[in-house]
Amino acid sequence: MYILSSKFTKVRIVRSAIGFLLPFFIIVNLQAQKPASAREVIKEAKVEAAKTHKNIFVMFHASWCIWCHRMDTAMNDETIKSFFDKSYVIKHLTVDESKDKKDLENPGAAVLLTNYHGNQQGIPYWFILDKKGKLLADSRLHSEDGKVTGNNVGCPTEPDEVAYFINVLKKTSVLTDRQLEMIRKRFLKIGH
Repeated sequence: MYILSSKFTKVRIVRSAIGFLLPFFIIVNLQAQKPASAREVIKEAKVEAAKTHKNIFVMFHASWCIWCHRMDTAMNDETIKSFFDKSYVIKHLTVDESKDKKDLENPGAAVLLTNYHGNQQGIPYWFILDKKGKLLADSRLHSEDGKVTGNNVGCPTEPDEVAYFINVLKKTSVLTDRQLEMIRKRFLKIGH
């Protein structure tokens, strides 16, 4: 009888512990699934950029955005991925999700998109910051003197869009002309 009583006691203790800890694990799990705020993402990127002496490439995207996926695919192509990794801390911020996927959005990302003049531009929309957070370039076409001359190039595919993208990369990275040419060729393939 002592052994039986001991088993029941152990079962009750385990059940009590599970009952007590289960809400804690659920809360931790829900918090782990929540995307980081845009502010946290940028703060983390600045710290990493300062340590690695890189600039920050921020891209706004959404799960449904085909052009966002194409841009990611191109940037992650094994022939050029290391070039981007060499010069940039790359961060993604999710915006403009459908109603059933709003939980994927980074809190504050829509405000940040507006602050960087991308809210009327469509996605993907990207910008490049230095390690201190100063804006160096964005995906809106600019003239050589810095004036905005056109709309968002987003995922550049047309020759003039790709030329602008390469010019931005040249100004904000340590990439060689050969590496930039490889990137140019890869992005031109997207549209064809």
